Amino acid sequence: MFAPEIYAKRREVLAKGDIRGVALFVGNSEAPMNYRDNCYPFRQDSTFLYYFGHSLPDLCGTIDLDTGESALWGHDATLDEIIWTGPVPSLKERQEAILGDFSGSHSELKTYIEKQQRAGREIHWVDSYREENNLRVKQILNYKNQSEKCSTCIKKEIIKHRSVKSSEEVLEIEYANKISLEMYSEILRLCNENVPEQEIVGAITGILARHGSLPSFRPILSVHGETLHNHGHANILRKGDMLLIDSGAESQEHYASDITRTYPVNRRFDERQKALYSILYDAQTFACESCAPGVSYWDLHLQTCTRMAEGLKELGLMKGDVQEAVQKGAFALFMPHGLGHMLGLDVHDMENYGEDLVGYGDERKRSTIFGLSALRMARKLQPGHVVTVEPGLYFIPELISRWYDERKFEQYIDYNQLGDFKDFGGMRVEDDVLITKNSSRILGEIIPKSIHDIESFK
Repeated sequence: MFAPEIYAKRREVLAKGDIRGVALFVGNSEAPMNYRDNCYPFRQDSTFLYYFGHSLPDLCGTIDLDTGESALWGHDATLDEIIWTGPVPSLKERQEAILGDFSGSHSELKTYIEKQQRAGREIHWVDSYREENNLRVKQILNYKNQSEKCSTCIKKEIIKHRSVKSSEEVLEIEYANKISLEMYSEILRLCNENVPEQEIVGAITGILARHGSLPSFRPILSVHGETLHNHGHANILRKGDMLLIDSGAESQEHYASDITRTYPVNRRFDERQKALYSILYDAQTFACESCAPGVSYWDLHLQTCTRMAEGLKELGLMKGDVQEAVQKGAFALFMPHGLGHMLGLDVHDMENYGEDLVGYGDERKRSTIFGLSALRMARKLQPGHVVTVEPGLYFIPELISRWYDERKFEQYIDYNQLGDFKDFGGMRVEDDVLITKNSSRILGEIIPKSIHDIESFK
């Protein structure tokens, strides 16, 4: 955990905002795999972690937004629980570890909330990605239809605070990136023909375990990178393959890294791979260097795609006005996703609050155009933001065939030339970038991504 003062300050900042009433935060419970006592590794709710710090199940927290008082609610371990799981701090000790004002049991929480309701005070809470948490809130607040009562205003306030990372948070993300560096070094070492994908997944899983870390998300590791979220690992690496790896680690305080690399098997690019990878590497480098306060991530996405479209035009795969092709959605054939997303306690930070609230706010409306509609982040960047920068180039046979049959965007796409690339697969390169006062920097030590660094890796 961070120092107690950090959690106290975060709660104080929330209470000093414009929202009045009481904010209720429900932590996660254990999630059984196949029966009650056989559970998945526990992961606390990220907003609960942000304000209350404790990575233990069955806790709740409240913040009085008028007085600033905060409380931790739960139960003390029974003797039977101690026998099976060992001693844990008392609820009072946990409260003191975050400088909370008081603590109580779950039944006392319900009494506390009923008292606030009788006084006519508004109770703010956010709907959960776990339905059991929504049911707990319904029981605590005695709501018949809890979806009518969840608070958009408290979501917006939390997003405003969590979007700007403190120095302590940045250090945690950099620590997670240090684990990622070790993971990708091992991946590069193993990226040889006749090596099973599953063997590489096993190797990086072992690195995570050695650091006491969990993956920040389920890893993507496949020679079929054209499938954007490919979680299968059944292939054997062959000469001529490109291995796409999108993975991340969690720090001890649960901050995420999110890194993608695409490596040629045997660490040697052939001419076709080199030509396409050079386009992608140039665009990703441009996008990282362009991140700065005040830059619209929507505009940077379009600029990055236009840069790649110009490269594909030089290769003969695109034609016509490439800027127009990007704006109309033609380039989405090669990159049907956005440039990146926020990063923090969640790998897609705060995405449980809704992509539009987190990535768009009131600045712009989400596009309905294919590809552009997939942008998770469109806001203007500001100091303290941490974002991923992850352009890609994909050759998705089914999508190419569909567009060809429909004669879609023929004025921008040379389907005659494109036919020779349907078997290429996909590539993506991703780094985590901190927006600083006047510029930006990539977090962590650079993981090999240039052609030179990949081919010269020992």
